Amino acid sequence: MNIAALVSGGVDSAVVVHRLKEAGENPVLFYIRIGMEGGQGDCSAEEDIEIVTWLAHKYGCRLEEVSLHKEYWEHVMQYALDAVKRGLTPNPDMMCNKIIKFGYFEQNWGKDFDKIATGHYATTTEINGLTYLSTAADKRKDQTYFLGQINYRQVSKILFPIGNLQKNEVRNIALAAKLPNANRRDSQGICFLGRIDYNDFIRQQLGERPGKIVELETGKILGKHRGYWFHTIGQRKGLGLSGGPWFVVGKNIEDNVIFVSNGYDTEKQYGYDLFLDGLHFITDNPWKKTDLPVRVAFKNRHTPEFSEGILSRDTTTGLYTLHSDTLIQGIAPGQFAVLYDRSLKLCYGSAVITNR
Repeated sequence: MNIAALVSGGVDSAVVVHRLKEAGENPVLFYIRIGMEGGQGDCSAEEDIEIVTWLAHKYGCRLEEVSLHKEYWEHVMQYALDAVKRGLTPNPDMMCNKIIKFGYFEQNWGKDFDKIATGHYATTTEINGLTYLSTAADKRKDQTYFLGQINYRQVSKILFPIGNLQKNEVRNIALAAKLPNANRRDSQGICFLGRIDYNDFIRQQLGERPGKIVELETGKILGKHRGYWFHTIGQRKGLGLSGGPWFVVGKNIEDNVIFVSNGYDTEKQYGYDLFLDGLHFITDNPWKKTDLPVRVAFKNRHTPEFSEGILSRDTTTGLYTLHSDTLIQGIAPGQFAVLYDRSLKLCYGSAVITNR
């Protein structure tokens, strides 16, 4: 099989190459550059290149470096900055998978290959001749949430060689194979930032705009913030307020006000209803022959646990609502709700949470 393997310098993608070689495949390795130019961060790119070059030499694979920096910044980071300026909570990692790794890369390089292998913790399942995205063996590492916007063409072409492994098993394989990144720490946060703090990056791009922090229940001014774009609904840390815990529960974008709650009314911090802007299905709409409402499992952020609730649609407006069985903390517009079938371990797709 003609396979392109996306490598990053991390242990997961290194073990992907190791497993493919063990299976008798000879993948071509691709390192995608999307980081910040000018040597500022860039995800420790030079160290990454050193590792993937060693990997290519060890396993006798061809290695290509490709740049999708321009595409990343035009389509992923512009989306993220636009969302932040609108007071929303974006998910650039989800957009990177959809637009960059399995979008532009596939269109320009991956199109020449039968499969694209990646180190994501996910699997695929074949049902009635169709390929479905499905969850990984390691529930804590499962990354299907970040793949909830890919399409059928993309999921049909992806290989997840480590999706059936636990993280500790991946580490053990790397140690046994004497891979140089066997004990390398997993990347945290948004990869393109490298060593740059997220708030520092937002400050570089959007600057600061001081405003008031107001207690929602009383209208009392508790302090000041440096710009509403530094804060998201449900946030607890970084407010600089005493007598907490305080949670961000709302924003007034026009007046640059952050509203917080100290727990007088838990429904200000928690909610049952997620209002959705349409539905994107990766493979197929499992409810196309079923009248809504239906019970679904879902995640509104990357966590090991599923929530469950009722998905319904207003026949007049066509708008969807996801009503959770349990209170959800910090429902932030701009986030994605990703829908699952827990029993079949399938990830069906996703929708953007709105302010309706």
